[in-house]
Amino acid sequence: MSLNYLIFDAADDGEGTGSWEAVASVRRADLPAVMAEVEAVLALAQREAPGPRGPLDEGGAWDADTQVHEDGDWTEVRLTLTGPWDWGEALVAGFSAP
Repeated sequence: MSLNYLIFDAADDGEGTGSWEAVASVRRADLPAVMAEVEAVLALAQREAPGPRGPLDEGGAWDADTQVHEDGDWTEVRLTLTGPWDWGEALVAGFSAP
């Protein structure tokens, strides 16, 4: 899957858990395309899930958070994934694969 709007940055906690955050800032007309990417990423994350989705400190194996903020004609979409490092790195690698 190739992404046109979302570019992920990774952070490793040093204990096997990571977080991957992507931010896209687009004009209102491009928002449906960004949200389609968000939904595609979440669907892939669910299919490849290492376990149940939920807050990691409450027993979840992975989780995701999507935030949308409008500012005039621009909309910022922020997607954050958290979970096992190997799982997240494999997902992100799949997003940039041809």
